[in-house]
Amino acid sequence: MGLSENIAIVQEKIACAAEKAGRSAEDITLIAVSKTVDAEMVKAAYDYGLRSFGENRVQEFLRKKEILPEDIQWNLIGQLQTNKVKYIIDNGVALLHSLDRPALASELQKECIKKDASIDVLVEVNFAKEESKSGLYPEEVDSFLEQLADCRRIHLSGFMTVAPYTDDRVYLRKLFAQARALYDKKKKEFPEIRYLSMGMSNDYEDAILEGSNMVRVGTAIFGHRIYQ
Repeated sequence: MGLSENIAIVQEKIACAAEKAGRSAEDITLIAVSKTVDAEMVKAAYDYGLRSFGENRVQEFLRKKEILPEDIQWNLIGQLQTNKVKYIIDNGVALLHSLDRPALASELQKECIKKDASIDVLVEVNFAKEESKSGLYPEEVDSFLEQLADCRRIHLSGFMTVAPYTDDRVYLRKLFAQARALYDKKKKEFPEIRYLSMGMSNDYEDAILEGSNMVRVGTAIFGHRIYQ
């Protein structure tokens, strides 16, 4: 199948999952994960109607940003090194999905002050406690948010999680439910929170059923890629 068919299938599955969850497809933001995808294919996806794209390498984001349409909503979804922060502040990043440690928050705040800017972020939480993945453990979230309160240039927009790659849907649904519970609890404390980013190509339907309103889909749209 081609790109347009892939996009249509993903959008249909999002709509079906949303309906099952008693929501509308319009409530779900689709992030097309375009890391390692060439700019021509990203432009083709844009021409088919997609507007939000996800990159995990700053250099690749900067290169594509210069040659692709200005109304693209760029999302940085990979772990961000502190020495790359200066390249993304006030430079077209709509949302950073992977705030995962105090040192990164400090660097973001410092660079925002320097440029008189601000940045919208999601706090990454590692619910499965996988050592191979980044993200705060659930019990670390409260203290981290207390520290984040001093970083006035960082706007907390919600939470992100990456679930383990598994066919155990019961386990996945359990993890996604934990993320939804955290989101609901913190939204009472922080009304500005609006995104729960969870669900990827292999599990986005389950994530939507458990309350995700932002999914990050790459392979199901662009096909399998070889990552460098």
